[in-house]
Amino acid sequence: MKTLVWIRNDLRFSDNPALYHACKESDHVIALFIWSPEDEGNWASGSASRWWLHHSLTGFAKKCHAAKLPFVIKNGPAKEALHDLINETKADKIVWNRRYESAGMKLDAQVRSSIKIESETFPGNLLFEPQEITTKAGKPFKVFTPYWKACLEKGNAPSPLRKPTIPRSTKRYKSLSVDDLKLLPKIHWDAKFYDIWEPGEDSAKTQFKKFLKSGIADYKTLRDFPAIEGTSRMSPHLHFGEISPRWIWDQVYQHNCGREEGVRCYLSEIGWREFAYHLLFHFPKTPTDPLYPKFKKLKWKKSPKNLKAWQQGMTGYPIVDAGMRQLWHTGWMHNRLRMIVGSFLVKDLLISWTEGARWFWDTLVDADLASNSLGWQWVGGCGADAAPFFRVFNPITQGEKFDPEGEFIKQWIPELKEVPQKWIHKPWESGLDLDYPAPIVEHAEARKRALAAFDKIKR
Repeated sequence: MKTLVWIRNDLRFSDNPALYHACKESDHVIALFIWSPEDEGNWASGSASRWWLHHSLTGFAKKCHAAKLPFVIKNGPAKEALHDLINETKADKIVWNRRYESAGMKLDAQVRSSIKIESETFPGNLLFEPQEITTKAGKPFKVFTPYWKACLEKGNAPSPLRKPTIPRSTKRYKSLSVDDLKLLPKIHWDAKFYDIWEPGEDSAKTQFKKFLKSGIADYKTLRDFPAIEGTSRMSPHLHFGEISPRWIWDQVYQHNCGREEGVRCYLSEIGWREFAYHLLFHFPKTPTDPLYPKFKKLKWKKSPKNLKAWQQGMTGYPIVDAGMRQLWHTGWMHNRLRMIVGSFLVKDLLISWTEGARWFWDTLVDADLASNSLGWQWVGGCGADAAPFFRVFNPITQGEKFDPEGEFIKQWIPELKEVPQKWIHKPWESGLDLDYPAPIVEHAEARKRALAAFDKIKR
């Protein structure tokens, strides 16, 4: 049997159900990647994530070459590209791992109905299928804690599949190169991103094993301090499927560290990723519309000037600006800072959460439709398990609590390197002549405006 394996956001050999079953059942396997216009806005259309995809695809292609697994790259539309390759290869079957965003599921259904060969899909990128976890009334969850409790009651996640035995082949097929896809952005991100990130399955496993050994036990304590490397930094590897959540879960338990508080806290973060996909599956409009419709009535401010100051890390609040500059220079932002900068945009500036989601989508290497939507609706107070509308992060006290000595701030804002610790979180009071802006809003007054606007919607 000759089988096509349609690769999308599952760029790995280990615990790849579609690849595993194809290799188990077929004597000739062809891996296929299609860069398709149907994927715009779904999983890899932001500039930073395209950078990651370019390098991840390059690494995957090298692994295929070493394993003598034919790997074909094509431009979409997907249906046309698939039909062409099926005709060229005379394939008997096509398999792929499922996706859960609305456009991806629609495309999968169209492909299955249009091709004439056998097809099969597999669950490959989550611990639990979104439709498997329901309330006792059979409804989707909207609150994380009972959702995660229902997941855990199912017992341990399924064990990951081992790396498949590839049927080796020297057969070649017409294919584009990774460079032909023109994924790399025109701005010069490549050098500075590569100083920080190494896309690919092997580097993902190396990074996670390092985290298991030295970071996971203290995860609950250290994860909130951006100056400390206290997180796993697995989010982009998970998003592109270079590593699976089942593999991560299994590694944690193999290392006999399933009982520590830090471990439980870390695994619950994997749970939040699952919850994000649960919501996206059941409420597909949440990337653009609030989960609770009454929030559509909230009167957001239109301020291109303030939005630009926020994007460029020039708000005058050091912890906000350091986070935004970290995002621009690394394609990633510490999770505590995502909450702080999100609260500042939505509450202090009264700019719509959709503007923040759009900026993160373009600048994050881990830009994930499910997690991005959940995070921004959470901070915007309009989504599942959302922060109470009256919770407004104070950018000064947040900085004092989570970057007390200003180490992180001084790393990303060189203009403040000489500011004494006493003034690092409110440099406008230092009396120093600084090349750094004054606050664009006064937090206490901005908080009052936000509370009044949100209270009106709540009532």
